[in-house]
Amino acid sequence: MSQMPQPTALSRCPSCEEPLEAADRFCGACGYDLSTVPAPSPDHPTIAMNGAAAGLPPAAPSVEPPLAPRHGGPDASSHRAADAQGAGPDGSELPHPEHPERPGQPLGPGQSEHPDGAEHPEHAQGDPAGIRPPSPRRPSGQPTGVRFDRPSEPDEYPLAPPSGGPGPEVPADPRTGDLPAPPAGAKVCVACRAGQVDTDGYCENCGHAQPRERDHMEQELGAVAAVSDRGLRHHRNEDAFAVSSTALPDGSPAVVAIVCDGVSSATRPDEASLAASHAANEALLAALPLGTHPQAAMHEAIVAASAAVNALAGPDTAQGEHAPHVNAPACTIVGGLVTSTLLIVGWVGDSRVYWVPADRSAPPARLTEDDSWAAQMVAAGLMNEAEAYADERAHAITGWLGADAYELEPHTVSFKLDRPGVVVVCTDGLWNYAETAREMAEIVPLDAAERPLHAARVLVGHALDGGGHDNVTVAVMPFPAPSQGAGSA
Repeated sequence: MSQMPQPTALSRCPSCEEPLEAADRFCGACGYDLSTVPAPSPDHPTIAMNGAAAGLPPAAPSVEPPLAPRHGGPDASSHRAADAQGAGPDGSELPHPEHPERPGQPLGPGQSEHPDGAEHPEHAQGDPAGIRPPSPRRPSGQPTGVRFDRPSEPDEYPLAPPSGGPGPEVPADPRTGDLPAPPAGAKVCVACRAGQVDTDGYCENCGHAQPRERDHMEQELGAVAAVSDRGLRHHRNEDAFAVSSTALPDGSPAVVAIVCDGVSSATRPDEASLAASHAANEALLAALPLGTHPQAAMHEAIVAASAAVNALAGPDTAQGEHAPHVNAPACTIVGGLVTSTLLIVGWVGDSRVYWVPADRSAPPARLTEDDSWAAQMVAAGLMNEAEAYADERAHAITGWLGADAYELEPHTVSFKLDRPGVVVVCTDGLWNYAETAREMAEIVPLDAAERPLHAARVLVGHALDGGGHDNVTVAVMPFPAPSQGAGSA
């Protein structure tokens, strides 16, 4: 049986505090259903939100309706909004005992107004009426809510100053802290800068393998400069070079550059290239001041280099079918000789010489022909140059220096150039990345004649940037030879 809602006797809306009239069933401002608010008890009990209410006698008990009805029935309704907001039976707000500026603000979850752990009056066990004596008023300034037994801790913890003095101490590097200073003249590790390098090329402290002397070499004279680098793929540098300058009998300068490339399939190719470059250079320095024609001197220098490489072959490099897997040390050779009027070039193998004029509008030129399978195919007319060098057999050499070489046939050519420029003497580690004369001229710096060492570094860098698949060696020689280049070196 349904019941009609009865008019409320509230003077203000429990929801929005809008003034009400006696006959109102709904709030005219917020639409709150006033019939759901039970009529106030005639005895006007005091609601204890935080213990005893301010301004009431201490002995007055506090009464709080239960949060939910224990049994179903007409009382199974929601709490009064006025009670939830701390309003009195007449609709007025009750002041919060600890926060007077926030009247009627409910406590957060888990908070309690009783620091001794007592439950809220409406949760009292064994007291059906939920009536308890009011709690004593807390002293002003005492915090409310959940009590924490642990003392408060600072957000930051000050660090104790280091011992041993007021200033900070820098800990010693554990790699070098206990090492004695290396003896004078001993080689120091390039990695830890403290350990001594043993005879095997490793640091006795950190074990780092030291770069070998031939991994990167540079040399500059007044009229010639050369740079050699191991590259990015090989474990050692099998190239070698020698540069020098001397004077002819008439006092005019002569500048020499010898570049050798070890044959990797042979034994000890690095020794072969080093021996050949030194022997050829010494032969030229000995012959030129005596008045030997520069082209004849170049021929004899290559023969001397061949003899030096042949001398490296020992009993363990027997030739023929008895030891086909053992090859004698071998290398290729190319040399440039610049005087005030002539350029002489000599070679055996596939290392090259390029001519790059100072006036870049003039055509550059390649001055050597490779002793290789590709060059033979082109010379015989069987392939064009592009097809021959695209073949996997292109770099198979047909001429070299070594005890197992075929008949030695040094190539020598003399040029009388009519304009200044630079001569580039290089191994295939460079020209593989700039094969044609025009490609080589494009990467030679414009100031190569004034800065030959810088130009040689740029050319080696070009090969490394291209992949560095082989050892790279290049010598740059200005033409004609400047007068300050005279004198032995």
